[in-house]
Amino acid sequence: MRLPIELRHVAPRLATGAFILNSDLAKRRADEQTAAMMHGMAKNTYPFLGRLRPATFLRMLSAGEIALGTALLLPVVPTALAGAGLTAFSAGLVGLYLRTPGMREEGSLRPTQEGTALAKDTWMLGIGVGFVVDGATSRSC
Repeated sequence: MRLPIELRHVAPRLATGAFILNSDLAKRRADEQTAAMMHGMAKNTYPFLGRLRPATFLRMLSAGEIALGTALLLPVVPTALAGAGLTAFSAGLVGLYLRTPGMREEGSLRPTQEGTALAKDTWMLGIGVGFVVDGATSRSC
């Protein structure tokens, strides 16, 4: 039985999947103050999130990260599908970077010291888009 991934996809899937799952571990143990801070930042960029309580927001974010990280790590999940999830997730993070005041130098895409933690999520967006494009243009997947 052939798996729905190519050998060239293994390293980026492992790296992003492990990174996302590790990031989730900190969120799962977060206190109310951390949940409120993360929720506040997210709802300032995406106002519809204001309808959620901070603890609910963090629980949903954590569940999404577990699902996405697991999908990336499991070779039975097609790369194009895992890539679509990674693209959506990382696009939200890049949007947070682009729309949050103080994350970028004035008139530039270059991150400030505070913005570096969010700007690094662009690599996940690039990997996700690459997976989707590869899946759409490959005959074997």
